[in-house]
Amino acid sequence: MATIQIVRSVCGLCMCNCGVLVTLEDGKAVKIKGDPESPLNQGGLCKIGLASLEYLYHPDRLKHPLKRIGERGEDKWQQISWDEAFSLAAEALSKVKQKYDPEAIVMVHGSAKGPIDTHLVRLANVFGTPNVACSDHVCHVPRMLAAEFTFGFFPGAEYGYPPACTISWGANNAETHFTMHKSLVQAVNKGTKLITIDPLEIEVAKMADLWLQVRPGSDLALALGMINVIINEGLYDKAFVDKWTVGFDKLKTHVQDYPPEKTAEITWVPADLIVKAARLYATNKPGHIEWGNALDHGLNSFQTCRALSILMAITGNLGVPDGEIETPGSGFRYGDNKLSNQVRGRWSHELELRDKISREKRQNKVGADLNMLPDFRYVLPQSVIKSVLEGDPYHIHAAFVQASNPLSCWPNINETYQALKKLDFLAVSDMFMTPTAALADIVFPAASYLEFDGIQMREDGTLAQLQRKVAQIGECRSDHEIINGLAKKLGLGEYFWDSIDDFWDAILEPIGLTFEEFKKIDRFTSAERQPKRYKIYEQDGFKTPSGKVELYSSQLQEWGLDPLPIYYEPPETPYSEPELAKEYPLLCTTRKLAAYRHSGGRQISSLRSSHPDPVIIIHPETANNLGIENGDWVYIETKRGRIRQKADLSTGVDRRVVVVDHAWWFPERGETELFGWADSNYNVLTNDKPPFNREVGSFNIRGLACKVYRA
Repeated sequence: MATIQIVRSVCGLCMCNCGVLVTLEDGKAVKIKGDPESPLNQGGLCKIGLASLEYLYHPDRLKHPLKRIGERGEDKWQQISWDEAFSLAAEALSKVKQKYDPEAIVMVHGSAKGPIDTHLVRLANVFGTPNVACSDHVCHVPRMLAAEFTFGFFPGAEYGYPPACTISWGANNAETHFTMHKSLVQAVNKGTKLITIDPLEIEVAKMADLWLQVRPGSDLALALGMINVIINEGLYDKAFVDKWTVGFDKLKTHVQDYPPEKTAEITWVPADLIVKAARLYATNKPGHIEWGNALDHGLNSFQTCRALSILMAITGNLGVPDGEIETPGSGFRYGDNKLSNQVRGRWSHELELRDKISREKRQNKVGADLNMLPDFRYVLPQSVIKSVLEGDPYHIHAAFVQASNPLSCWPNINETYQALKKLDFLAVSDMFMTPTAALADIVFPAASYLEFDGIQMREDGTLAQLQRKVAQIGECRSDHEIINGLAKKLGLGEYFWDSIDDFWDAILEPIGLTFEEFKKIDRFTSAERQPKRYKIYEQDGFKTPSGKVELYSSQLQEWGLDPLPIYYEPPETPYSEPELAKEYPLLCTTRKLAAYRHSGGRQISSLRSSHPDPVIIIHPETANNLGIENGDWVYIETKRGRIRQKADLSTGVDRRVVVVDHAWWFPERGETELFGWADSNYNVLTNDKPPFNREVGSFNIRGLACKVYRA
């Protein structure tokens, strides 16, 4: 009879930290499901999490370190030992460092993974390069920094009562964050009024009291128009504004430039709906804004999020039950929660060893001339591309890429491809051979979350959970072990740990636990989490220089940035470039899908079967005018190139807009074709040239002028 064991762990395939139960049969993982005792997912699990064992046992998993023995992309590899892989990578990186400078090397990590990201940043700092690239400029950080500059913390949702009104703004949680979507559905069923703001009629638009079909890229104008209505109609919280804000008079004057009629022209949202949405949100309290990743994508990203932060504040929704809650440690610049500061894993000075690079050296990072927010610490992909191809301000010659696929996710990937090809040396760590890994000199086989013991945690520090090893595939190692091994070969072992358990000990030290002790309790909830505290600012003030909500930011003004949100028309629209619109009459935007996280998962059968082809959503009338029928393969073209996707006709999109799948590549196409990296990828269409967002450097992803025609 088989021996059955149930192991409690936590999913590491995205940032949601869902608890899982793994069934082992004679020591082999055979089943996975959500953990009913998890305070986050309460037994639920998304389709990606349910596919964890498909990831684990997939026949295409990288299982051994590889050395390239042919031309880049020729699919000629030699299996080597870990010791040789680390030695070759360390030798190549050291050679570039000695011949040029440490900053001639860039280190790249993928979407946020907590301490793994910080571990890589630590390696970069002790190695001496200020050049670390990731996706922060288009993922979460514009929202995080905007909220902090406005009121000092990142607001969290609380659906228990529930809110009287919620705005889902650029957030498609039904596809990307099922636990938050479940909470929203429960709130709506209890009577919460719902406003959805999205160019596409997504699931939350269908269940909304009000759907504002905004023009892609014009969200800032819409937010300013709503602020105009709320202020001019006296719907703001006067007592809160008078006592707890600075700059209200300047804000009031500023938003007179955004009356509903003018805002309607910019956003394509009818003026009466703008007024109705502003009134509905301001008069149904408490209110909550569920803001999504779409707001991070474009010229106005940071200031759009500033405007939404101002909306939260002037309506008196900060710090109130079911409004915008301040959790312990939610201020990244000012957080004082010990677990948050250490365990959340990102931007921890103690773990990053930032002092190993001087201020002067850090100011020599690529893209420093963009003069972005001092709080923004990473370099931009477009700056890396410019450095490699043009030598501006100097040449980057080598890269170490961990859990990222730039040849899918970076802008203008035709230039990204040229840059990767030009590097003297490229090392990639991943679970699968990707288009980026196919161009590498050394490939490290990374472990899945089921293959190593570790800790997964919420960024606010309120919850940490044990991740347990239940399998071992080939010679795969965790990202932590790969960084540790490479660091030692680089002669930097003194800054790292003898074992990864020692690393977790260092993470847990501020809360007085060792990793062995943590393994016995499985889960740690911060003491600061209970009881909940509301209106914390009444005792402590806001964590801003003034101690108040800064509607007008003197700090931004001092740095030469806009102290109030000002809408700038993005490039390549009918308003900014009317001549271009004659040749490219449609606007394209993109979306995220439940089946895939970014560029990953196309080789997973259960996921691929649910969304087998890249899809472009087109209005039936537009399609008819173009001679396109449902299911036709079509080309989508911008000034930079064209891609091919399958048409899906829907009245849920504006006649002037198309919604295009992103991050597509085709694992089944094979390495000699580089997995069809350019055939259907949205980033063939995007631009890596200025203008960028002034504060964090995000490039324009949404609302690009395009044309569509049958393939």
